[in-house]
Amino acid sequence: MLAATMPRIALGSAEFKRSNRAMFFGGFTTFALLYCVQPLMPLLSHEFALTAAQSSMVLSVSTGALAVSLLASSAISERLGRKPLMVAAMAVAAIMTLLCAFAHNYPQLLLMRGLLGIVLGGMPAIAMAYLGEEIEPQSLGLSMGLYISGSAFGGMAGRVITSVLSDHFSWRLALAAVGAAGVAAAFEFWRSLPPSRHFAPAHGGWRALPAGFRQHLSDEGLPWLFALAFLLMGAFVSLYNYIAYRLLGGPFSLSQSVVGAVSFFYLLGIYSSVWAGRLADRYGRRNVLWMMAVIMFGGLLLTLSNWLPLILAGVAVFTFGFFATHSVASSWVGRRATSNKALASALYLFFYYLGSSVVGSATGIMWGRAQWPGVVAVLSCSLVLALLVGLRLRTLAPLGQSER
Repeated sequence: MLAATMPRIALGSAEFKRSNRAMFFGGFTTFALLYCVQPLMPLLSHEFALTAAQSSMVLSVSTGALAVSLLASSAISERLGRKPLMVAAMAVAAIMTLLCAFAHNYPQLLLMRGLLGIVLGGMPAIAMAYLGEEIEPQSLGLSMGLYISGSAFGGMAGRVITSVLSDHFSWRLALAAVGAAGVAAAFEFWRSLPPSRHFAPAHGGWRALPAGFRQHLSDEGLPWLFALAFLLMGAFVSLYNYIAYRLLGGPFSLSQSVVGAVSFFYLLGIYSSVWAGRLADRYGRRNVLWMMAVIMFGGLLLTLSNWLPLILAGVAVFTFGFFATHSVASSWVGRRATSNKALASALYLFFYYLGSSVVGSATGIMWGRAQWPGVVAVLSCSLVLALLVGLRLRTLAPLGQSER
């Protein structure tokens, strides 16, 4: 049977459960390996005599390399297929994390983290393209939400593991533990994910990339979604980059383990990404997306308080809103792109991780100059722009009934 005539994976089927389980592990691995170093930044500042902005490079170099690698990976996957590249990316990135534990100095650690970002580029955009091709349209929001919830769980687990182990042992042991967990997750991903049935190899190769760029960047909606990814991810990473510095210092003076426990708020993202995906499937993405940005902004403003419970409530609300927004926006890209879906997903994630790298490091300069109010000022600008983009997307004419 031709791939075009084969039914897509339907809600409630065994393949639907297998693909969602695999993608949950895929999202877990990507975020755990990428962001496990975030709570270690103050420790690296102390050990290697770094400023906050310099220490943030241990994350920014990975996300920057990942942003560039995504574009190349999307072209490779159009020839080689989705599953083989994703499995290889997860396994090698986990091994690179293990090697980071043996870095002799900070430049060597940055080199390892940069290579990790390059390798990990074979996972996020390809996963979004796989779901867009294989899952029935009416269930895509749910599946994308489950993938994002895996990302939330991975981000939480990676941060908590490294925080606790670094507090009681060392940051090197912490990275080794996360790398070992990544290897196990890569195996489960390989075992569970159904093979692609609707993937058709592209024959244009690298020569087809310029035409693909022009197609997606000339679309009336996709560039706005790309801009939204840059703004929201930049704000999200920046908040978690520097909230640790605030809570470790006075007047709070919390321990590394307690600060790492703030990452448990990622569990809210597991719920909010699925909740927002269902909401978008029911009411339309354009009617849901901008409201999630408002939730993020409200949470950010709460963190200006000097009362610890209110700060934590703000981080929780901010995290809830971010994963909801990312779930809706990323599934919208999968529906909006009529062809070359891997490249469309790669462009979305290129700007997503570019925002993480650029805004995440630039905000460190504001932390050095104005502490937390300076951070909030930068992130407020990002979120106001994101809200304006969301309102602009609300007026976007859908391409068809399936793209609401």
